[in-house]
Amino acid sequence: MFDTLGDRLNKALDGVRGSGNLTEDQVKKVTREIRLALLEADVNYGVVKEFVSNVRERATGADVSKALSPGQQVVKIVNEELANLMGGTSHKLSFASRPPTVVMLAGLNGHGKTTTAGKLALFVRKLGKNPYLVACDTYRPAAIEQLQQIGRELSVPVYTEGTGPKPEEIAERGIKEAREGGYDFVIVDTAGRQVVDMDMMEEIKRVRSVSKPHSVLLVLDVVTGQNAVDVAQAFKEYADFDGMVLTKLDGDARGGAALSVVSVTERPIRFASEGEKMSEFDYFYPDRMAGRILGMGDVMTLIEKAEQQMDREEAQADAQRLMSGKFTFEDFLKQMQMIKRMGPISGLLGMIPGLGKQLKGVEIDDNQLARVEAMVTSMTVKERRNPKLLQNPSRARRIARGSGATQQDVQKLVKQFGEMQKMMKQMGKGGGMPKLPGLSGRR
Repeated sequence: MFDTLGDRLNKALDGVRGSGNLTEDQVKKVTREIRLALLEADVNYGVVKEFVSNVRERATGADVSKALSPGQQVVKIVNEELANLMGGTSHKLSFASRPPTVVMLAGLNGHGKTTTAGKLALFVRKLGKNPYLVACDTYRPAAIEQLQQIGRELSVPVYTEGTGPKPEEIAERGIKEAREGGYDFVIVDTAGRQVVDMDMMEEIKRVRSVSKPHSVLLVLDVVTGQNAVDVAQAFKEYADFDGMVLTKLDGDARGGAALSVVSVTERPIRFASEGEKMSEFDYFYPDRMAGRILGMGDVMTLIEKAEQQMDREEAQADAQRLMSGKFTFEDFLKQMQMIKRMGPISGLLGMIPGLGKQLKGVEIDDNQLARVEAMVTSMTVKERRNPKLLQNPSRARRIARGSGATQQDVQKLVKQFGEMQKMMKQMGKGGGMPKLPGLSGRR
């Protein structure tokens, strides 16, 4: 969602990147462009004013590095100030010394609160916790049903008493059940409204008083723009939340809310939610997000995504086969399926430093991966292990029929795979980087 902002900021910085001597006029020009870029992205005016002032002061002051040129220093300053704007460092969950840890979710309807409850449950289970969900939205039966469905999918128990009792009573009894059942992490899903109103705020106060949560997380949909900032300010006053979850970070919003809420509320963004999959949820890292905005990539997140999907010893064995030229379509299929679990190809490539800018205007079609996978799964095990068999036209025709592709598509894939095998073997001896078969973008 930061594509437009990133483009504008990079355009503003292009004029100083290679500059050996930085004049006061250059600093004024670049900070003026940065100011316009942030305002256009719907960042709060007061936040923009402070941000630009900080950049200008540091760029013209004594805060310089001998290792960097003046132009590079400005880029570094903007990167650091963007990270500071979003909180500076990540703020991770703390757990109760005497379980269960109770986390209460608050927010308006439609901001993804119930989905976040499920995502958070899966997230903490990966950390070794035993989660338990409590449904306290007594106004929307559909919300209770949604939470129950999520619980079934994740095999996480959901405590509910329907829409009859008061939410605070449900919360109290639900937490008691969790404690007695040996669950050490309780997520309380509260009711929302279409807009902020006093009834909702008073109800949240009562639920909070009874449940005594270790953390209150405000769930905010960044697509709502400046309205998200207004909502956050209202919840801060009445719900006294201690952290935020930003949802729909993969959307096409201008991004101003994500850059404004920390400064306006003085509360950190704890989690980022991207996509509809339950696994697309993680701690929010301001420094990594700043790097992505400025096209510097996000290698750490890319590595973590990969580590979640592969076994280290297995990965080393795959790499050895790849470099020896013995990599088969069976290995390739396994790698494709791993990449799919990591997320959209375009998003992954954007995390590689410098590549996001190079790919500007290139459409990376994730459906291409599915088409390649369909062709590979239409091969027999014998064919996958011995790609030379696929030089037979009758085999190519059969695979094409089975995958909905053309015979030419299959032959092209086989040819590219053969070239990749040769090039990877050369790379193992010091050659260059090959192109992944079937995944060329288009301009």
